[in-house]
Amino acid sequence: MDFTDDQLERYARHIILQDVGGAGQIALLNAKVLVVGAGGLGAPVLLYLAAAGVGTIGIVDDDAVELSNLQRQVIHTTPDVGKAKVESAAEKIAALNPDVTVNVIPERLTMANAAKIIADYDIVADGTDNFKTRHLISDTCVALEKTLVSGALSSYEGQIATFKPHAGAGLPCYRCFLPHTPPANEARTCADFGILGAVAGMVGTMQALEVLKEITGVGESLAGKMLMMDARDMAVRKINLPQDPNCPACAKGKS
Repeated sequence: MDFTDDQLERYARHIILQDVGGAGQIALLNAKVLVVGAGGLGAPVLLYLAAAGVGTIGIVDDDAVELSNLQRQVIHTTPDVGKAKVESAAEKIAALNPDVTVNVIPERLTMANAAKIIADYDIVADGTDNFKTRHLISDTCVALEKTLVSGALSSYEGQIATFKPHAGAGLPCYRCFLPHTPPANEARTCADFGILGAVAGMVGTMQALEVLKEITGVGESLAGKMLMMDARDMAVRKINLPQDPNCPACAKGKS
């Protein structure tokens, strides 16, 4: 494809960037990414994917914007309170980059609709805050051989991992890392324990970066690893995540 004059100017810093270049930008413009959750993680993910020129972005969320969201969910603003998060996010993306096609899906992801929704995308960015949905997303991505970039938050900490067991032997899925959904009394969210708003921005931005790397092929994938960050002392470490040879989701028929 040929770039328009506006695109040459908009994406100039990508096009001149070693290892991205014009081919990488074309890959971004042709990519389809589904973002599940337009909250603390989804907000920066959506903004940076849109700014980078990811051609098609789907947004799944059935919530409305609340005033308490604005402390960290930076894609939404005060006039958006009461509006559906998918609509609020889509408006900001349209204002930021008209190249992007936005598909709004104002639904909760369920076993009934997950496969149909995820099938249309190349990569899924999981910004949800409950383990049941994370397992559903992971299991569906495994079944459809879709790459999943997962983020999670607590008060001052965050973690990011990429799961794509279809890409090679020994690569894990999310269920290899966390086989079962924790009991409800252990599955707390930021509404229970609070969160320093910028932590969501840091982790979400890193999550967006991993999505962009998967699309362009830049650098080393986080597949098979997890990056863990503690904002209190700015400590970052990376651990290995092996595949569970007995994982019911991704290890069937694999050595």
